[in-house]
Amino acid sequence: MTAVDTLSILAGTRARVGPAAGFLIRQASDGADLSAYRRLRHDAFVADQHLFIGSDADDVDDDPRTVVLVAVGPDSTVVGGVRLAPRHEPDIGWWAGSRLVVSPAARTSGVGPALVRAACAHAESAGVLRFDATVQRRHATMFGALGWEDHGDCLVGGQPHATMRWQLDRMQRLADGTKSFLGDALAPLREVPGGLGPAGFVGDDGVPLPGSDLVAACDAIIPSMVERDPEWAGWCSVLVNVNDLTAMGAVPTGLLDAVGAPTKSLLTRIVRGIAKASRAWGVPVLGGHTQLGVPASLAVTALGRTSTPIRAGGGSAGDVVRLTADVGGQWRPGHHGRQWDSSSTRSTADLVELSTLVARMSPRAAKDVSMAGVVGTVGMLAEASGTGAELDVARIPRPAVADMGAWLTCFPGYAMLTADRAGAPAPRVPPGVATGDCGVLTARRGVRLRWPDGVTTTAVAADVTGLGRA
Repeated sequence: MTAVDTLSILAGTRARVGPAAGFLIRQASDGADLSAYRRLRHDAFVADQHLFIGSDADDVDDDPRTVVLVAVGPDSTVVGGVRLAPRHEPDIGWWAGSRLVVSPAARTSGVGPALVRAACAHAESAGVLRFDATVQRRHATMFGALGWEDHGDCLVGGQPHATMRWQLDRMQRLADGTKSFLGDALAPLREVPGGLGPAGFVGDDGVPLPGSDLVAACDAIIPSMVERDPEWAGWCSVLVNVNDLTAMGAVPTGLLDAVGAPTKSLLTRIVRGIAKASRAWGVPVLGGHTQLGVPASLAVTALGRTSTPIRAGGGSAGDVVRLTADVGGQWRPGHHGRQWDSSSTRSTADLVELSTLVARMSPRAAKDVSMAGVVGTVGMLAEASGTGAELDVARIPRPAVADMGAWLTCFPGYAMLTADRAGAPAPRVPPGVATGDCGVLTARRGVRLRWPDGVTTTAVAADVTGLGRA
């Protein structure tokens, strides 16, 4: 990469860190905004600082994915700007900010820090997972005051610079919000003999019943989802339970449901969704409990059989992590970026084939991807195995239309994480299903992401649930 390519955020001068006033930051809306921004850059980096000869334009300016934010004064004059863009093709959630510039007349107004904050906010809202910048060393203190991490020195245009990184904690927040409380909340159950499941299956959604080949799994659907999208909630209540059995290598044999609704209309739609899914997977609802005139609620228990259940905690450090996911379909309407729907368009034959996939793979460890997302779920698999995990971001299978940030944190419908010895053969999968080795279990706890430049960033700092080794 040339010096121009590696140049990132370049602050024109030291700026006051504090409340901004007298200007508005917006995304560049037309050619006039861009032209004014580039004139400011030329004046600062070519004419004044001599960091470039002739022009500071580069390939990032020509990348259609590049976003430019500008600060405009009360008279709509552009007084500063910054750009941010993906660092990889295709976009894998690694972005960099660059060419931060402020006009001389606005350098004491707080425009520079405000543009940096706006760039960080835009990156977070776009689902970016890693956000870097290379700044002039004399301005690293300002970036540090804004919360950026300093990752060492480098030279750009013969001038000392600092490699900076904005800490993005989207996956840590998801893990904390969905799973981190489990260890403490479920502690009383450990006091009962056999509580939380037999050895090797402690705390899992699905567990083998002692002394039999039966496997039971249970999942509840978030009440707000039941109220907002009742038929889809009914469908998903079957989907997630079949997924639990699939991850254990079990053949589903029957379901029990517990349904509550404030009105008969809502109850009917919930049950309709359950019935459609029951028919689609060919797994009957054997019984359960139904209530009317109560707050919306939905939980389903699934029963299955296998004589050789696969453990979530069967992995060891050095095992290869594989993700197998149904990448056909689309975001569920009303749940864009949060729930991927491929199962509702699949035939019964396809769904049954997918439900046997992990059993045919027979890996050392497996877990279906839950609401904690791919990263949170691989963290749970690693925790249950007494290990950590590292994922190679560029090798993670995903739908072409899904941003990496959303894909790694959404409920992906059908997605199985497995861990096995290196060299295990890839499974045969039906059309529309992607599979690939994309990580490794490690002795170091937590989950890290490895990027194409060899850098690793922390996605989840420690164990996800607090339940410990299964």
